[in-house]
Amino acid sequence: MKTILVTGGTGQLGQALRQQAAAYRDLQFVFAGSVQADITKWSEVKQLVYMVKPDAIINCAAYTNVDAAQADEDGAFLVNTAGAGYLSMAAYEIGIPIVYPSTDYVFDGRGINNDNGNIRPYREYDPTNPCTVYGRTKMMGEQLTARHNPRHYIIRTAWLYGKGNNFVRKILKASRQDTVRVVADQTGSPTSAMELAKAILALLKSGQYGLYHCVCEGSCSRYELACEIYCQLGIRTKVIPVTTEEYPTAVVRPRYSVLDNYMLRLTTSIRCSHWRDALAEYLASNKVW
Repeated sequence: MKTILVTGGTGQLGQALRQQAAAYRDLQFVFAGSVQADITKWSEVKQLVYMVKPDAIINCAAYTNVDAAQADEDGAFLVNTAGAGYLSMAAYEIGIPIVYPSTDYVFDGRGINNDNGNIRPYREYDPTNPCTVYGRTKMMGEQLTARHNPRHYIIRTAWLYGKGNNFVRKILKASRQDTVRVVADQTGSPTSAMELAKAILALLKSGQYGLYHCVCEGSCSRYELACEIYCQLGIRTKVIPVTTEEYPTAVVRPRYSVLDNYMLRLTTSIRCSHWRDALAEYLASNKVW
């Protein structure tokens, strides 16, 4: 039986992997949080990896609070970059692959123009240009992961929701109000943590290392996503569209961060559900509010 070490096991993706574990009887999962090992310390990473002796590592540990990271660059760097590098080095030392989930924030949110001058979704080969501390630290985490271990899977995702704090749960909590204001000029790829977990485990079995985008199919604005959530649940709270400028945050979110699962589509049989279908499954199978 092969052993998979999962760091950051209490996060949204880590919890989704826990739920998936039962379906993989040929795999033994070891979930490690900061109590078991501080991934920002090489000595603790090395001790953990040599103790568990896994056949693969999925590094779900991440500093994901975009606003907080902007004011805490050192903290975000330690987790998203240094910690990623340490885990990749440890994986290389014992000859195993590593998975590093990354983010749409490695792009600047302006999109890529196709030959017709229209914006198209980002592909894996498009140039990165992060505009936030979070995005920069994740991009550097990608680079260190790849540099230290050729047997890597770097998997970018976007607008992730699962068990934990996320946009979907925020919108559900807001439904207690008569109206809710939601940004309508930010477009992305809402992605179920469960869909991402399934894809990661399928990639691990494939042995096809590299850089991938993995999001649910289709795209929408945050306003459209909020409307769909209420529509599916029959909630009558009125959703009011606003601009990014009318809803200021500490860090401006990318205006366009739709990802294309280009490499998955070209080189594997792995496919993700449409975002509406994945959302319906999530809302039906989880007590999310």
